This record gives sequence, C-alpha cells and structure tokens, in this order.
Amino acid sequence: MDPHTPSAASAGRCPMHDAAFAADPQQVYDRLRAHAPAGPVELAPGTEATLVVGHEMALRVLQNTELFARDARRWKALNEGRIGMDNPVLPMMVYRPNCLFTDGAVHLRLRKAVVDSLARLSTTRIRRDVEPIADYLIDQFSERGRADLLNDYAKLLPLLLFNRLFGCPADIGDTITIALSAIFDGKDALRANEDLTACLMELIALKRRQPGDDVTSWLIQHPAGLTDEELKDQLVLLMGAGIEPERSLIGSALVPLLSGAGGRQSGMLIEEALDDVLWNQTPIANYATHYPVQDVDLGGHVAEANTPVVISFAGANSDPALAEARRKHSKGAHLAWGAGPHACPAKDPAQVIATTAIERLLNALPDLTLAVPEKDLEWRPGPFHRALVSLPVTFSPTPATRMAAALQDRASAPGAQQPLASSSSAAARPEPARRKGFWSSFLDIFRV
Repeated sequence: MDPHTPSAASAGRCPMHDAAFAADPQQVYDRLRAHAPAGPVELAPGTEATLVVGHEMALRVLQNTELFARDARRWKALNEGRIGMDNPVLPMMVYRPNCLFTDGAVHLRLRKAVVDSLARLSTTRIRRDVEPIADYLIDQFSERGRADLLNDYAKLLPLLLFNRLFGCPADIGDTITIALSAIFDGKDALRANEDLTACLMELIALKRRQPGDDVTSWLIQHPAGLTDEELKDQLVLLMGAGIEPERSLIGSALVPLLSGAGGRQSGMLIEEALDDVLWNQTPIANYATHYPVQDVDLGGHVAEANTPVVISFAGANSDPALAEARRKHSKGAHLAWGAGPHACPAKDPAQVIATTAIERLLNALPDLTLAVPEKDLEWRPGPFHRALVSLPVTFSPTPATRMAAALQDRASAPGAQQPLASSSSAAARPEPARRKGFWSSFLDIFRV
C-alpha cells in the first residue's frame, strides 16, 4: 500500500446518513466497489471518511496494526475543529480509553481483562439468565395478541440481561436501562451519557465494596488492575457493543423465521436464521474506524493520514469474491464479528443469547406471524448499524403466566436458591417514591 494520487471516484462522496442509504445500503457498497475496494463517503453532513467494501482489503486493514491505528485522537478534522461537538456520529467515534480505541500494550492489557472476564460466562449461565427475562417480557404482551417484537422484546431483553450479567442493583439498573435507551435512540444523548457515567461509577464503587458473581466484579478483580475510569470505559464499551447489535441480531433473525416464504414453514433452524443475518443484514454494518499513520493507497483510492477509514463489514460480506461462501453460509468467511486484534470477544455469548431469546419466544407463541409484508419493514437511518425500526407481529393471545410457572418450578427444585437476588446501593437510605423501571420491576418478581 503506497501513497497514490486520488482517484476520480473521490470527486463525490456517497452519503450514509439519509433515508436512501437506510433503505438500500447495498447500492452504495456496489457503487464504491465499481471503482475500488474502498471509496469516499459522508458519515454525517460534513463528516468525511473512507469506507472499505472489499473483503480482502478489509482484512488487510483490520490486521495491519503498524499502518492503521485505532486511536481516534489522531482524527485530523476533529483536531482542527471541523467536527462540531454536536456531530451525531461523534459518540460512536470519539476516543475513549477502552480496548476498542487503543493500540499496542495498552490495548493488550485492557483487552485481556475483558476477554478473561467474558470467558467466565458459561453457556449454562447465559441461558439461565436469559430465560426468565424472556418469560417476563413475553408476559407483558402475550395477552394482547399483537406486539412489536423489536421494541417490546429484542430491544429490552439485552438491556435487562446486561443488568443481570453486570450485577446491577435495582436503582442503578433502572438508570442504565433508561440512559442506554436514550443514547441509542438519540434522545438527549448528552444528559443520558452523564447519567450513565454517574451510575456506572456508583456500580464500580459498590462492587469494590461488595463483589459478586458478575462481570463488573471480575473486571475489578482482574490482575490487569484497572482504574475506576478504565473500568467505567470498558463497561460502556461492553454494554454499547453488546446491547445495540444484540437487539438487531434477534430482531432481524426473526424476520426470515416468521416471513411467509421463511423458515418456520420451510424448516429453517434458528442457527440458520442467525447466519443469514450475519451474512446479509450485518447488525454492525460499518464501523471499526482506523486512522492511517500515513497517506495510503487502498487499491486505487487514497486515504490520507489521520482521516477515518471505516470497515464495511456488510460491504465486505457482499463482495462478489465471497459468492460461493455466502451461498453456503460458511461461518468462517463473513466479517460480522470483525477480524484481527480487535475482533469481537463476545461472539459466542452473543449467539447463545440470541438463540435462547428466539427459542423462548417461538415456544411461547408458536403461531407468531408478521403483521406486515416483509418488504414493508423499515430500517433505521444511520451509517453504522443495520437495524429495523419495528417488527410488528400477531399471534393467538395467551395468559401471562410464564413467570409464575418458572418461579414455581425453581422454588420446587431440590436445593433451589433465589436466582436473581439483588443488592441495592441505596439500601441504607430511604428511597423517594418513583416509577419503577423494567429492571426493578423484574427484580421485584423474584423477591415475592
């Protein structure tokens, strides 16, 4: 990769922030690929970047740590004041001292703490935690005979699950749920980020005093010796990188399983539906921003030093060079989980969560059907994700008794213990009357 004169394709930039891109991102990937394996795009109005859409070129960038850095403090336009602090893509791109935005020894130290902590989550533990949350959410809408499976189920399940996995007491968990929902939905994101930071620091302080069997405690206890600030930023990364893609993975995988031409009538397995999404509707479609340390030729398009080079996992997956692998749904070929030293460390837990959530739903409501034709489903605008706006369904109304049955089964099991006991950082002080959030309401059920 040597410096090269910019190609003619760089004269115009493909927008990735409008309704046209949300409706059909593939047309942008194909247009860029017609000129080179990478090309010029606009992530938000006035925010320029290079998008890598070729599979081989994506791998070269992801694996070349000497030529491509992840530290966003290199971002030339931001440093020169050409990117405003209100820029909508800034929260996803600005530097944070976590293992996504660091390089070298710092990255290795932070990533080892994260990988080792996640490795302690067994499949049995994940399924045990997902199932009651799934039952609780299904009970909220099962008597209606209709639901929006994205906003009533796929969006909420990861939020509540991460509260459990990270050991959040009721008050902190409610704040995290509200703050993360606001950040993902772009509603007063600055205030939500402040609330999230404050409650995560409170969670860290609590877990230093009272460690538990949870990811937060494991990160604190790790030999890497993370500071409170480092712990907070790893938690933000894990929650952000886990919750948003997980809801899209669950929601999008339900589409082929419920569609008229889809899997339930043709015998499609849940694992096959998930593979279909990872190949064709990649939840994190474009991300993994790199910054070249020098001007670099990406197969005919030049990316200047210290400008964003974004990897299109979706574009790489649709590369014609992978046509045969895509037809066979070869799991090792797609880039939905990334590649290289920054590849997703939570691939296996993410798939267990999605599989369990979908199994629980389909077993509870066996006649689920899409309420609109598949072609009428809408996709959320944004340069980074591939995410549905909603997933309306209909089904035969059923009694909301799943949680009660699950609790009775657990209580009658030999040696049964309270499965989701919660400590509260507010236990020592009277709590003002407030509307309970999803997490505290869920915990209340287990304290009955």
